[in-house]
Amino acid sequence: MSIDVFSKSEQPDFHSGGKKAIERIVEAYGFSTRQALCDHLGISKSTLGTRYMRDSFPSDWVIQCALETGISLQWLTTGNGPMYEDGKNDVVSIQRFKLQNGSLLQSNYYLFDKAFLPDGLQDPIVILDGDVTYIADRKFDEVTDGKWLVEIEGKTSVRDLTRIPVGKVRVSGVGMAFDCGIDEIKQLARCSHSLLTEL
Repeated sequence: MSIDVFSKSEQPDFHSGGKKAIERIVEAYGFSTRQALCDHLGISKSTLGTRYMRDSFPSDWVIQCALETGISLQWLTTGNGPMYEDGKNDVVSIQRFKLQNGSLLQSNYYLFDKAFLPDGLQDPIVILDGDVTYIADRKFDEVTDGKWLVEIEGKTSVRDLTRIPVGKVRVSGVGMAFDCGIDEIKQLARCSHSLLTEL
């Protein structure tokens, strides 16, 4: 007995449709470039480029992506329906970034059960800073005391900020602490929770 997963109007064409499928895989992983997908899959740029240009359907990558992300196989294959199947609407995908040599690099994504996330997050991201993983919020009304993702003279890092009079902050946590005007550094996101620390 066979079960039809797709309706007739949604039947995938496994002889073509590679370009769109690859673009959906890139989106599913939260990448911004196909090169990032190559790095994740461990394939060369030419391998992906060949499939993309020939419009060859990447069934192996689609299956791997579905298993790793929990995203709907139907959506990955055809682009139809929701990204997440019924019963998985309580799962949210959050962009993950890695701090490396003062730069903030996009680094895949994390899937979270919404019940696990702190209340009140409006534009959350995940930040990998060495052995520590933070949940941060890029949307905030004002700068308060705590850990922040900041940009100082073109370099990005997680620092402790403490408000001091008048209109200034004390910056500490990495290297020598210093005081500056609150407008002299760029606040990118407030780190609300630390997830994991390697022992």
